[in-house]
Amino acid sequence: MVVAYVMVKAHTGDADRIRDDISAVDGVVECSIVAGDVDFIAKVEVDSPAAVKDVAATGIQAIDGVENTQTYIAMD
Repeated sequence: MVVAYVMVKAHTGDADRIRDDISAVDGVVECSIVAGDVDFIAKVEVDSPAAVKDVAATGIQAIDGVENTQTYIAMD
């Protein structure tokens, strides 16, 4: 099991819809609206690092309103 955290910056004020859309992506197990440099943090649990890429690049970045993402894979 690979655990990763995806930091998401959005360019729209529709936070609840974006959070719901991120949460609906396969592999995302939790998504929170946060204060700070990013707008959301999504926790991802998948079988491989390649699957993390699919979740972040194909799933989350395709959501309307998402500006960019940064992905961090947990080491423990």
